[in-house]
This record gives sequence, C-alpha cells and structure tokens, in this order.
Amino acid sequence: MKKEKTKKQSMHTTVMSQFNKTADRMELNTNIRKILSISNSEIIVHFPVKMDDGSIEVFTGYRVQHNNALGPYKGGLRYHDTVDIDAARALAMWMTWKTSLAGLPFGGAKGGIEIDPRTYSIGELERITRRFTYALGENIGPEHDIPAPDINTNAQTMAWIADTYMSTIPTAERSHNRHIVTGKPLGVGGLEGRDRATGFGVFLSAKLYLESKGETLEGKTFIVQGFGNVGYWASHFMLKEGASLLAVQDAHATLCKKDGIDVEGLAAHSNPRKGSIADYPDAVSIPPEDFFGLECDMIIPAALGNQITATVAEKIKAPLVLEGANGPTDSEGETILLRNNVTIIPDIFCNSGGVISSYFEWLQNRNGELWDLEESMSKLEKKLSENFRRIQREVEEKNIDWRTAAYMLAISRIETAYQQRGIFP
Repeated sequence: MKKEKTKKQSMHTTVMSQFNKTADRMELNTNIRKILSISNSEIIVHFPVKMDDGSIEVFTGYRVQHNNALGPYKGGLRYHDTVDIDAARALAMWMTWKTSLAGLPFGGAKGGIEIDPRTYSIGELERITRRFTYALGENIGPEHDIPAPDINTNAQTMAWIADTYMSTIPTAERSHNRHIVTGKPLGVGGLEGRDRATGFGVFLSAKLYLESKGETLEGKTFIVQGFGNVGYWASHFMLKEGASLLAVQDAHATLCKKDGIDVEGLAAHSNPRKGSIADYPDAVSIPPEDFFGLECDMIIPAALGNQITATVAEKIKAPLVLEGANGPTDSEGETILLRNNVTIIPDIFCNSGGVISSYFEWLQNRNGELWDLEESMSKLEKKLSENFRRIQREVEEKNIDWRTAAYMLAISRIETAYQQRGIFP
C-alpha cells in the first residue's frame, strides 16, 4: 500500500470524531460522555528478551482498557510497527462500541507490541510473546481482560499466551482459566470456525445489504486491500456466492485481473511468502495509487486504519465500502464518501464476526462444552443477521448513515447500563 506524503489523521482523532458526532446527534448524557471519552486504564510495559544470537532487545508493549461497563474487557493484540498508545486507545474504544453493538457481555480493550514480526524467528517471537504476557501480569485474566488475535498474531500466539498465563497460577485452577484468550488452536480449547469468522462477517454484511436492495452477490465485482485472514476469508465466501475479485493490494504489491483473481491460488502463493502477494503470476501489477479508483461494485479495506483519506475517497467509484479493518476510513474521507452517495458498512458491525465467535469460544471454555463447525457458524450467522436488521431499522427510521446508526445503538446500550447502575460511590 502506497503511503501518502501528507501526514495522516491519527486513528484516535478518527474514533473521537465519530464518537462526538454521534454523542451530539443523540444528546448523550453529559456525564456519561465524559466517562466514555477516555480510557479506564492504559498499560505500557518495557521488557527484555534474549535473541537467537544471545543479544538482548528491549520491547515496548501496550494494553489499553477503554470501558468495562458491560463486562470484561475484550480485544486483540497486534504485532506491528505502527502500534503505539494512540493507536491502542483508538482500537480499544472501537472494541467497546463493537461488543456493545453485538449485544455481548464484554467491554473494549486493545494492545500489542511495536515490532515487525517478519524480522524475528519463531523462537524469538515465542519468547517475546511469553515475556509480554508475564509483563502484563494481572492486567489480563479470563474474567477481567481477554486478548485475541489481531494483525500479525494468530492461534499459535494465543496458545503461547494461554500457556504462559496458566503457568503463573496454581495448578488446580488452570483448567478453569482456558478462556484467558480466544482464537486458540483447536487442541487447546479453540472454537471451530473462529479462523474464518471475521471474514465471514464481512461477506455476510455484503450479502445482507444487497438482499435488502433486492440484489445478490452473483455477478458483482469487488476489490480487497489486505490479504491476511480477513481479506482471504471474505474473498473465499464472496466467490462462493458468485462474486468476482478484480484486484488485491497489500504492502508489497497491487494486483489486478479483469476476469477475476483465483482466491485459493493467490492464498497458496502468498502463504509460504509470509503473506506477500508479490510476484503472483496469474494477475498483472498496477500502480498502487490506482487501486481504490478501480471500477467495481464493492471495496473491502481489510488492512490497516486510515487508508481511505480525503484524497483516496475522491477516487472511489464503488457504491459500497465494507470495512473489514478497524478504522480504515478517516473522518474527512467519510464525509466525501457520504457526499458521493457511497454506503459504508462500518467496522463495528462489518468485522464483528471475530469478536462474536470469540464470545462463543469464551462460553465454550467457561462451560466445558465443545461446539462443532456447523453449530458455531450457524450461531454466528443468526447473531450477525439480527444485528444487521437492528442497524437497518435505525438507518431507515432516522434517515441516517450506517455508522451513525450503529454508533447510536452501541452507545445507547452503555448509557442505559450507567443510568441503571449509577456511578460509585
């Protein structure tokens, strides 16, 4: 993805703009607005790790816990060189809205480590992960703050965190703490279908939206920015319904094929190359700045935040944007898209399949149950469909955009919780 020369709006600026716009619109209680404008806790840890060559590196990790009015903090951990306290604050706030909108008994948190994981060996990443977990200590826990995978972390990362956390508690209590993280491998309590849940939610958002307009995915075209877990699975399900993937962009290349890119072929090419789509032989490379301006029916930004800026938004011709990433559209870009009658299915709904399935995994571990793939995916589709219809009703009844509708529903639920329970003391 090509970086713009001008400084991008920070993700925290974006999320606060979205929050303030909604708070004004719904006349949110002033005192509750003060509470929701800031994070409950912000944790920064510095920890040393021995590298393969015997040298010592000191890493910086973050965990921001935004709000827990509805339940334990929930949110991913990402390993990326863009991770900082500002990004963690923004992502934690988005998680609060996402879990509330989904109707889950969770609050919002987010964090990670400021590294490029591609420059470290598997052994080094394991030691970094375990030392980070130990440094976080009692700031995480299965009934307090439950991490999950995010950018550049996966089921293996979660297994290391779970094992490290459980090694710090009494032996007799370990079996009752398997839900310390979600997104684990199946062998250590993971949920069937958790790997595809976020991408499935993006696909279902497109399907449900088109059905509400009397259309289907058959014959529709789309482009995807980011071909990691979310981008791959969203594309996989879209193709099964008859849509065609015209272009894919990642940090290394921008590929296009007018008669459609083979999703499975591209995945087979990129997986051994640390996820890079570069040099894929069955598509042509195009300039990265041309990506968002391609003629298509749908755009799925499934990479990093603040990708659709004002400059990019002016180029977009697609009538529908499905936010697979967290915060991919900044406030200036959104203003332009809405002015141009582009519908945005917001991240706090569109990519919520992941946290909903994380809740299912948390329940499965907590209750000592085992769900099969059909059961978990059926429950996920039912939950997402119900939430879609709630937002759609809000859009139609109040004549507002989809993000504002989703935010109003999410924030109203938290406002009610505070009003009913009061503020201690």
